[in-house]
Parts: sequence; C-alpha cells; structure tokens
Amino acid sequence: MRAMLLQGPGPASAGPLVAVDRPDQTPGPREVRLRVAACGVCRTDLQLCEGDLVARRLPIVPGHQVTGVVTLVGDCVDGWSVGDRAGVTWLAGTDGTCRFCRTGRENLCESAVFTGWDSDGGYAETMVARADVLVRIPAAFPDLAAAPLLCGGVIGYRSLRVAGLGPSSAGARLGLYGFGASARLALQVARAWGVEAYVATRSAPERVRALELGAAWAGGLEERPPVALDAAVTFAPVGSVVAAALRALDRGGVVAINAIHLDGLPAMPYEDLWWERSIRSVANVTRQDAREFLELAARIGVTTDVETHPLADANIALRRLEAGEVRGTAVLVVDPAIAG
Repeated sequence: MRAMLLQGPGPASAGPLVAVDRPDQTPGPREVRLRVAACGVCRTDLQLCEGDLVARRLPIVPGHQVTGVVTLVGDCVDGWSVGDRAGVTWLAGTDGTCRFCRTGRENLCESAVFTGWDSDGGYAETMVARADVLVRIPAAFPDLAAAPLLCGGVIGYRSLRVAGLGPSSAGARLGLYGFGASARLALQVARAWGVEAYVATRSAPERVRALELGAAWAGGLEERPPVALDAAVTFAPVGSVVAAALRALDRGGVVAINAIHLDGLPAMPYEDLWWERSIRSVANVTRQDAREFLELAARIGVTTDVETHPLADANIALRRLEAGEVRGTAVLVVDPAIAG
C-alpha cells in the first residue's frame, strides 16, 4: 500500500512527507484493517510535520480524520464486519482502567494513544485501528463531507461543552476566536442550540463567511464584540487571542482553549480574570463526544467545506494550510472509488 511518511519534521515548504510503498498491516486482536477512502488534513498534522508538536514516534504516517471501509477483522472484535463503513478520530486507544477512564474522562487517560501521533494514521491507502474506538458515520454524510467532522467537528463540539454550552443555552452569547474549519462547524452547532455567535478573525473573507453562517457579528481578533460574552472558544494557537477572549467575557464567563499547541500566554491583569471568569484547556476527545456530535450533525444538517487533493499531494495540502489558503478543510482523496 502507498503511504505518505513523516521521517523527520521540517517546514511545510520543504515537503516533509515522503511517498513510500509498504505491505498492508494485519490487524491483531481487537483491531480491524480499513481501506481508507478519505482523510482530512488537520492543523495538528501540520504542527507535527513542522515540529511544533514533538513527534512521539518516527517514522509515522499522519492523519486522524479518516473515513474508510473495513476489509479485515482481527480476533475478539464485536460489532464490526467486512464492508462496514467506519471513521477514525484522534483518539486511538485508552487503557480503560485508570481513574480517568472509569469516570468518563478517557480523554485524560495517562496511557492514551493517538492516531497519527502514536500509531500510523490515514495518509495511506490502508490502516489498522482498534475496533472499540471506531465510530459509525451517518448515512447523511459521504466520505468527503464526513472527514472534517472527525476531528475539527468533534473537538469543536467538546469545546462548546467545556465552555458550558449545550441544548439548553438558547440566548447565550458565544465568542469564536479564529474561524477555521473547526470554528465553522462549532458555529453551526451553536446556532442550532439558539446561541448567539460573535466571531473574531483576522481574515476579512472569513468574517463574511461567518455572517453567512449566522453569526450575529464578525470583527478582528483584537476587536471587542458589541456585547459581553457568556463563553468563548479560541481556535487560533496564539496566546494573545486567549487574552482578547478573556477581556470580552461577562462575569462568570469561560474561555475554552481549543489547541494542542499554543505559543504561550501573555501576562494578563488579574482584573480580566476576576468575577469568577475562568480559562480551561480542551484536551483530546472521547468516544462519546464523537458519537454525540455525529448524531447531532446529521440531525441538524451540518455542512462542511472541503478542498480535495490526491494522497500524493499531501505536502501541497500542508503548504496551503500553513499559508492560510485553504477554505474549509483540505481532504486527501485516498480511494476515489469509495470516497464520495
């Protein structure tokens, strides 16, 4: 099978991924093999390839927004059969026994492993994954539309929940700082819950897109929204954006930081945090997050914007993402015969 392999980090402009031919893996107990249909290109992939996110294993095949079809089932697998359509998320496995797993917080498991970081991901024609972390993709979403949901969508959903929002939050005022693929999906969920969304982004075209998707206001990253916010989610991996979001909060508000890597946090006056405002990080996702979000996304008709590339052009997709040229999500079309 053909795969795009990261042997060592380097700038996206230099093309850090190398095309290689490898034998198909045989799934072990409780694993399945997938024929990959499509794989989204995430900013986390870019951070891994460029070295901002330190590699846990090299060489590694990146990619953790994977849709595909089960082609081989290992021993002791329940619920999955050859021919089933499946999705792979960032969470590749947990120990299931630690205090975090036992209390529904498997995203914090100290033994957790992650797709495309600890185990080979979806920048390949086939991949092996643990059967118990696979998710079922609603029939409403073809593979190309589903791929962006499996990371940006799920982590955006978790970010809203960490910020204290949900179906009973109608009328709440939410700030979205940065307006990439994950924020666009989070905005659609927030609007379905009746939440007012205020978008801050440096990109003028993204401000227009935010208003088209139902935002009540769109401005620059340093502009203060016209109302005090009950909650905010920051998507840009920049500490100054966290400070701007905190300044925009009403009393008791929460800033949820949706980032696995941040360039640092600036000094902030205590007055900006006082009145029981808080800052929370968003770490990984759970299987329950993925199930809840995909069900909700199908029910409310979430839409995704995709820019497609063949697997061999993964370096081009990374370069375009690094340059801010991707509208929506870059998706690698790995098997055009099954991706749709």
